[in-house]
Amino acid sequence: MQIVLNSEELTRARAQLEGSVAFVPTMGALHAGHMELVAEARKRADKVAASIFVNPTQFGEREDYGRYPRREADDAAMLEQAGCDLLWMPAAGDIYPDGFSTTVSVAGVSERWEGEARSGHFDGVATVVAKLLLAVRPDIALFGEKDFQQLAVIRRMVADLNLPVDIVGIPTVREADGLALSSRNAYLSDDERGRAVALPNALQAARAGIVNGQSVGAALQQAKQSLVEAGFLKIDYFALVDAATLEPLEAAKGDMRLIAAAVIGTTRLIDNIAV
Repeated sequence: MQIVLNSEELTRARAQLEGSVAFVPTMGALHAGHMELVAEARKRADKVAASIFVNPTQFGEREDYGRYPRREADDAAMLEQAGCDLLWMPAAGDIYPDGFSTTVSVAGVSERWEGEARSGHFDGVATVVAKLLLAVRPDIALFGEKDFQQLAVIRRMVADLNLPVDIVGIPTVREADGLALSSRNAYLSDDERGRAVALPNALQAARAGIVNGQSVGAALQQAKQSLVEAGFLKIDYFALVDAATLEPLEAAKGDMRLIAAAVIGTTRLIDNIAV
């Protein structure tokens, strides 16, 4: 695996990749979910490129940019073992050089849910992903469905800007007890980790209720109450939405998604499941 650290090195290394290229952008702190993306990338293209960049512009003022886990050496070893061909690890100054003043903003699908809870978050996501895609020039790029709204924002941005890349969503990878794999799970204490499984359990229970004819409002209320009883301190949202537009639904209709974000201890967890 070739490791490059700046745009000039990336341009030369990218030119040497023959055949189709699949790209897995990450913020590091890699886990089995990321490795599933790499494994799927290997199936879909001749070569696999990945990036590790903790993007400062998608963190709010009171969020965890400073303490976000960084372990580049371990991450690089995992990617090489998984069969990655090229790893790009740019510095912040390479992505956002002096004088950088452009923002990519995606209206509509970005405005609710995470967009309300984390002001400016999706502007940061859309801007950095656009820059990464333009630099790497992959044929396909793979993202996990755990960040379902992020995936929707990226798909909208790529379509609107006519970027020549296919965006592929990969199902969420979970622990044996159902908790979605996330780099932020490392922040959980042992006690919090045990209680955090209430989040996927609440999603599963709400889905079962809705599928079996329970009113959406009642199913969501029961789910929220179960999180409170498990010790979650704050629920940013727990909603049934249209899977394409992410608009909230008051009754079951078409392709749907249950989405949730809640805080346990000092850690904010997000999750979602298809309905």
